[in-house]
Amino acid sequence: MFFVFTLALFAIKTPPVVFFPDSEPNYVNIYIETPLGTDIEKTNEITKKLEQRILPVIAKDSAIVEAVLAQVGEKTADPNAGPQSGSSPNKARITVSFFEFEKRVFLSETNTSEIMKNIKAACADFPEAQLTFAKDNMGPPVGKPINVEVKGEDYLTLIAEVEKIKAKMEAENLDGVDQLKTDLELGKPVLEINVNQEAARRFGLSTMQIAGTIRTALLGKEISKYKDGEDDYEIQLRFQEEYRYNLNNLMNTRITFRNMATGKISQVPISAVADVSYNSTYGSVKRKDLDRVITIYSEVEEGKNANALVARFKELLADHEMKQGYEFSFTGEQQEQDESMAFLGGAMMLAMFLIFLIIVTQFNSIGGPFIIMLSVVFSTIGVFLGFSLTGTTFSIMMTGIGIISLAGIVVNNAIVLIDYTNLLRERKRGEQGLDSNDRLTLPEIVDTIVESGQTRLRPVLLTAITTVLGLFPLAVGFNVNFARLLREGNAELYWGGQNASFWGPMAWAVIYGLIFATFLTLVIVPVMYFLSDKLGIWIKSILQNN
Repeated sequence: MFFVFTLALFAIKTPPVVFFPDSEPNYVNIYIETPLGTDIEKTNEITKKLEQRILPVIAKDSAIVEAVLAQVGEKTADPNAGPQSGSSPNKARITVSFFEFEKRVFLSETNTSEIMKNIKAACADFPEAQLTFAKDNMGPPVGKPINVEVKGEDYLTLIAEVEKIKAKMEAENLDGVDQLKTDLELGKPVLEINVNQEAARRFGLSTMQIAGTIRTALLGKEISKYKDGEDDYEIQLRFQEEYRYNLNNLMNTRITFRNMATGKISQVPISAVADVSYNSTYGSVKRKDLDRVITIYSEVEEGKNANALVARFKELLADHEMKQGYEFSFTGEQQEQDESMAFLGGAMMLAMFLIFLIIVTQFNSIGGPFIIMLSVVFSTIGVFLGFSLTGTTFSIMMTGIGIISLAGIVVNNAIVLIDYTNLLRERKRGEQGLDSNDRLTLPEIVDTIVESGQTRLRPVLLTAITTVLGLFPLAVGFNVNFARLLREGNAELYWGGQNASFWGPMAWAVIYGLIFATFLTLVIVPVMYFLSDKLGIWIKSILQNN
């Protein structure tokens, strides 16, 4: 009953739930994306403008800023926005890196989360590029916290469906959503050279010859090699840069070929057999399971809960109708979280099953092992109750690991208590000359349970107290520099830190669970053991009467 009540309370008064624990950023990335086709020099100019906005913002907290790095071009795309391929002259990244937490805490009272908010505010009205702000993740890369994948076959229809979903999500205007974006890349400029097939046939030219001449002029062609000792160097035939990107020069380039009709060498300018048109196309078309896919994604503002926002969006889109053959799903961090929950749940069940099998073989009965396994299940009451009442952030991954760790301690205490109770019973049977199959009377059973509880009281309490006290500094983030304390007498005491933020939920899970499990081991387990004996005596009396 109390277990069901605790689960209901946890559902009603749910604490903040996250996948991996959150902490103050050690560095802030500003991802810059200009329109497709933007020259890298122009992207560099835009990046410098952004730097001029960012530097004054962090100037007053420069004591905790280790470096400000800017990179333009390749390998600057947001890795959480999906796989990137090819060159990216229209993209850049500015990274503001901070010193470690243990240094920051003594240099400035400003936390890095506030600095990140100030940077976002300073760059909020920047119209020349699309900006994405992100901090370092405490866990592995799992995608965006808000990530909706829309799949379908026809790309134009897919784009229309994506715009409908995005508009619906934006209209909700949820507090905490940074900015909804899509990975759809439109407007990539294309220069098309269209070959006039009739004119080419008249001159006796093939499209391969025309394309080969253009490729040689732009990208070059290896015509020979220069050997210097054991090293070979390729000799490339290519236009000089001043002519290479001049369209008139390119179109006036002569194609040299042998005329098959006359056998003479002829030259024809490209403009005589081809014309030029300007167009645009998609930057890329992404596929997943052979279907075209477009992703709607967003970061979550600092201090906001991604799970709560995703739950609101799921509720909003629950009745959203799409054309047949098109579907959407929440992926990214949400998908990884669901998979991790399923894995941890499976690991917990497998561990309990194996423990049960081992205990059954050792106790040679079902009653004792069943009580021990119930104590493990009921120990989670303390975990859910503690997180719900205190409002401590519940991390799916780290709290789950904490619950599995808690099971080992609870099982150990329950096994020792029941094993010692069984030992006392065997001694009492031996004193009375009873067979091992003979049951003791209820008063004798109560005496063995009480004596066992008295004997095991101190070990159980010491186990709980030492474990709780040992985990408490990790849970609250209490840090001591022992090396400097012994060397200089300065302990450098401070609270918090990245390790405390990461391991804190696991530590709190063990602490909350163990506090309740101590009461469970010393009170509830003996009561259940007594009730199981009482039930056995009652069943035996019924069988004897029949």
